[in-house]
Amino acid sequence: MTHPPHPDIDVRPITEDELPDWLRAVNTGFLREPTPSEAELEARRPQFTPGRYLGAFDGARCVATFKSFAQELTAVGGATVPADAISAVTVTATHRRRGLLTRMMAQDLAAAKDRGDVVATLIAAEYPIYGRYGFGPATWMTEWTIDVPRTGLDPRRSGAPDDGGRIELVDGEDVRKLGPELHERVRRAQPGAVSRDDLWWRLNTGAVRFDPSWTEPHYAVYRSAGGEVEALAAYKSDDNWHDKQPHNTATVHWLIASTPAAERALWHHLCSIDWITQVKSGWRSPDDLLPFFLPNPRAARITTQADWLWVRILDVVRALEARTYAGEGRLVLEVNDPDGFTGGRYELNASERDGGSCTPTTADADLTLDVGDLAALWLGDESAERLVALGRVREERAGAGRVTDALLRTSRRPWCPDMF
Repeated sequence: MTHPPHPDIDVRPITEDELPDWLRAVNTGFLREPTPSEAELEARRPQFTPGRYLGAFDGARCVATFKSFAQELTAVGGATVPADAISAVTVTATHRRRGLLTRMMAQDLAAAKDRGDVVATLIAAEYPIYGRYGFGPATWMTEWTIDVPRTGLDPRRSGAPDDGGRIELVDGEDVRKLGPELHERVRRAQPGAVSRDDLWWRLNTGAVRFDPSWTEPHYAVYRSAGGEVEALAAYKSDDNWHDKQPHNTATVHWLIASTPAAERALWHHLCSIDWITQVKSGWRSPDDLLPFFLPNPRAARITTQADWLWVRILDVVRALEARTYAGEGRLVLEVNDPDGFTGGRYELNASERDGGSCTPTTADADLTLDVGDLAALWLGDESAERLVALGRVREERAGAGRVTDALLRTSRRPWCPDMF
């Protein structure tokens, strides 16, 4: 439904002096204590980027918020593309249904297109909102809960890896030193992963605290037999005893690993901690290896499965040329983009050896689809044939969905480990 604009409400970039009012609106939208603390203001001011914090103002009061920042997203094959990462999107309950999000989104995406960003990204709090702006769910996530006594792991084992590596418990300062290089290795090999800047590491290790209730997690690092850091994890545990028996849960906040052996070692470590009877995995890829690291995979049950990273393509040519392909083929796509950023007809010539070349064309289309559905296909997770069956994609040539899947789908699912 289209809503008439409200010219009395001013949508514009905020100034740094307006940051407290903007944060109050953010906190209100996310149902947090409204007034930002001095500590939060002090922590956030150095991160303020003029032009990328938008607000809607009814008089002097901020009633809607929107923020974006520079990001890199890993495409299939390991190349990265510049992304416009969107966060802190709120509209105050008193000002809903007035088109404020539409106005803020239009401003931000136009600026991203002008900057040369290939895509925009976000994590959607609610599913129905962002499809109308050309976003599509490009990665999904799964969370497992592990019943430790049922894993089949020997409770008498030492907890040390059996491959010659070792696990160390470290502090936040160590993580800030060791983590960035490991993460760069991991994200370059993981389609759907996004960059982490220095602020991410400081926020997630307590060096910067926006949230006064933040508490320090435990950090575990896995080193190979040669001493190389190959995995890191952050986790917290509760203190839950009854009937003189422990019923404690370890909750993983994040875990990254550059090798399956390192990942396996950290999961086994988490399942070997005294008094821990349950492990919550945090956000993992839907085809994560985790259940099969356990002698009894049924000990890990799925407790959450949902869409995760949403992508909005702003440049079809650069997006399709950035990724690699699983075979050889030609495909002509008719891309519908109601907002006019990147709609049109494109010819993709894909090569497993040389990658893909993409050019605008007037040739007959093989497949017609919306830009949001193209985003879901671009990272290799979605099936064109499934979208055809759902009526979201139209085959202009019989078998085009099957050809699309043969070229674009990946053997392992894309995954974004991060919330932003």
